[in-house]
Amino acid sequence: MARHLTLVPAPDLSEDDVRAALDGTRPIAVLPAGPPAVVDAARRVLRPEEELEPGADLVVVTSGSTGGGRAVLLSSAAVRASGTATLDRLGGPGSWLLALPVSAIAGLQVLCRSVLAGRRPTVLAPGETLAVAADRLPDGDRRYTALVPTQLRRYLDHEPDALRTFDGVLVGGAATDPVLLDRARREGVQVVTTYGMTETAGGCVYDGLPLDGVTVRVDDGGVRLAGPMLALGYRLDPAATASAFADGWFATRDAGSLDTDGRLTVTGRLDDVVVTGGVNVAPAAVEAALRAHPAVADAVVFGRPDDDWGQRVVAAVVPAPGHTLELAVLRTWVAERLGAPAAPRELHAVDTVPVLHTGKPDRRGIAATVLQGDR
Repeated sequence: MARHLTLVPAPDLSEDDVRAALDGTRPIAVLPAGPPAVVDAARRVLRPEEELEPGADLVVVTSGSTGGGRAVLLSSAAVRASGTATLDRLGGPGSWLLALPVSAIAGLQVLCRSVLAGRRPTVLAPGETLAVAADRLPDGDRRYTALVPTQLRRYLDHEPDALRTFDGVLVGGAATDPVLLDRARREGVQVVTTYGMTETAGGCVYDGLPLDGVTVRVDDGGVRLAGPMLALGYRLDPAATASAFADGWFATRDAGSLDTDGRLTVTGRLDDVVVTGGVNVAPAAVEAALRAHPAVADAVVFGRPDDDWGQRVVAAVVPAPGHTLELAVLRTWVAERLGAPAAPRELHAVDTVPVLHTGKPDRRGIAATVLQGDR
């Protein structure tokens, strides 16, 4: 019998919807909230009028600027395997605070883990403080939440006591600055870094170590993942599926390395590397160095064509309150930490860093805005 997707707008997603998908009785996809262009782009890749591929129960749109995402096919078994392994790693079932959009895999998995644990999630309301939301979690239960780095930084600045009430604060969605992680741990926050993506049903490597059942390898600098959490492929895109999924492995397009203990370090995206003067520069590393400067509240780094260097490193930076930005000062700061090739050759002050519906920084979007402004 032919199966078709049920599209559920993010604000309307219920535990019953999630339960039906996990039971395999009604396949769903969550439409992201946002401007019409974002919603229309999601509909175009989801194509609900087309028959659904066999075995798929949840279809999740990856992050990307308008029109740039893909629809990932997940089986209920993959989502269950991910949720079960996560709860085992964290120390058992507990109550979750949902603080991320459910159209992205990180937020959706909070709902899935709650259903698997037989708990009702607590939803962080718009404008609500973390402390007030945490007070609504049940007493006497383990307490978990998942955040992106920007949220972690904000709560450390304004509500560190509330963060300390959680037994596990999962942080993923973007490379997390070591300085930020060290600060969180010094302040007694039980932070856990997660690495994974929609194609792995969410985080599958915690604090650098694979969850049970997950295998990691690095080939030619690129990270590959295997395990029961892997997606079936991409919706109605057999060529992209064959390119990314082969012989039980998923090629992530992330650059990384494994140490002798099997701990994974991810250094950035292979396709985000800026090649300047013949040297490879990882934007995430430069962003982390910039955020450690007291004059910088946030930063996004990218490359743009340069006649002399091939590409030059460009930084779009949000100034910290009361500070002004100077390119020479930031160049010296980065060069002392990462070497001269990584030092930005161009600086743009911005009011904020735009994010995708997943909460990740929109690096391509801000690069396009900067380039357009220079015309």
